[in-house]
Amino acid sequence: MNDHATISQKPRQNWLGLANISFGFFGIQIGFALQNANMSRIFQTLGSSLDDLPALWVAAPLTGLLVQPVIGYMSDRTWLGRLGRRRPYFIAGAFLAALSLFLMPLAPVLLMAAVLLWLLDASLNISMEPFRAFVGDMLRKDQHTAGYAVQTAFIGLGAVVGSLFPSIMDAFGVSNVAADGSIPDTVKYSFWFGGAALFLAVLWTVVTTKEYSPEQMAAFDGASEADTGETVRALASRNFTGALGWIGGGALVALLTSTYGLEKEVYLLAALLVAYGLASMIAITMARKGDKPTMLKQIVGDFSGMPSLMKKLALAQFFSWSALFIMWIYTTPVVAQRFYGTTDSATAAFQDAGNFVGELFAVYNGVAAVAALFLLPFLSKAVGKVKTHMIGLLCGAAGYLSFLVLPDAQWLYLSEVGVGIAWASILAMPYAILASALPQAKLGIYMGLFNVFIVVPQLIVATLMGSVLKAWFPTEPIWTMLFAGGVMTLAALSMLRISEAEANGGAVAA
Repeated sequence: MNDHATISQKPRQNWLGLANISFGFFGIQIGFALQNANMSRIFQTLGSSLDDLPALWVAAPLTGLLVQPVIGYMSDRTWLGRLGRRRPYFIAGAFLAALSLFLMPLAPVLLMAAVLLWLLDASLNISMEPFRAFVGDMLRKDQHTAGYAVQTAFIGLGAVVGSLFPSIMDAFGVSNVAADGSIPDTVKYSFWFGGAALFLAVLWTVVTTKEYSPEQMAAFDGASEADTGETVRALASRNFTGALGWIGGGALVALLTSTYGLEKEVYLLAALLVAYGLASMIAITMARKGDKPTMLKQIVGDFSGMPSLMKKLALAQFFSWSALFIMWIYTTPVVAQRFYGTTDSATAAFQDAGNFVGELFAVYNGVAAVAALFLLPFLSKAVGKVKTHMIGLLCGAAGYLSFLVLPDAQWLYLSEVGVGIAWASILAMPYAILASALPQAKLGIYMGLFNVFIVVPQLIVATLMGSVLKAWFPTEPIWTMLFAGGVMTLAALSMLRISEAEANGGAVAA
């Protein structure tokens, strides 16, 4: 074997190597699980009404929308010697997230809790986005599927731990009831332990891995630096029609909001559409003046020039994450009202419902961890990646719809099995499908841009679902699960646009 052959591919990682690469995600997901299972509970405890919950949650997706493409762009261009490319962002995000988790249950008023949610989500995104690219950086292409499966397993395990923390505290005799306007001790200690676990898990990945230098990356698989000039030249050739369309769409949303008296948070969605249209016009104008790369030109250019396969997968991401965000916001009020007979956040029954929701979330995440390692690889070999993702999404739709017909709370564990299979598929299959299609030198920014289709549906749910709930069923949040089941079904159907040939690396050009 000649010298060129010995450096043309990255070394194959064993299972310990795969685990070290993704172990930090175990801690990150503990933070997300604590946030997802307990923030509605905290907001309601501090005085939020049911129809105000989506507005308070809007900080999380908005933060991800702004942070992920920027961090992706920056991490592609970072190299700090021994500290590496992605790992500096792991450390910074983990420190800020741990600090936010410590402060969150101490928030004395609703506004401070909302601000801390923004800081927590920003911090988690700073760590999380580079972790997606980190798998691609560290692994050869024939290990991408295994790498994302292991990452998904750690996500599931971390979410199990984070979701069960309050119930574990309750079992050890920690008080699960607090005075009006106060956070129970079970939640406080859970957030504090979770913050420590998050930081230590991320630190483990930082200490046990060593990133490849830019020179090594250039040698692997013929990889080269990103052709930023080509992206900018393509952007310069575009006209302003698309940008004006975004601006017009934002104006239309604002007009409909005013005309029909929708919740004021919908104006934020309108503002974002207009802002992207304006950013596109500025980027095109700058690109026409020269091909020197800048962050704005690169992000707008790469977003508008995404590979065809990525665009098709984006639709499935949009619908599936819409369903997930509905679940995270409304499961606690749904379970509390329908199965525990209360809407009063000051009662012991409401806090018991909150703990039970944590257990339900632990079940679906535990199922996801197992499904990622065993079910998804088996299905992928049997029916292909596209059909595997469709099956997983349909399992999730069935799980959400079952909330409407099950007579007893204990049966909801069965619902969470379907949700868990969907969750595993959502976290693993789109990335496994994309792994071979994205240029290595732009992996960070493309992963960040792909996550826009995780963030945007959450933002839409956060801004619109409150209006829907208030207008159609202000006292019956159970119907939100019908919406979740419907949009998850649309996610499954949208996968029909992708062929197995595309999923295996063919016909993916823009």
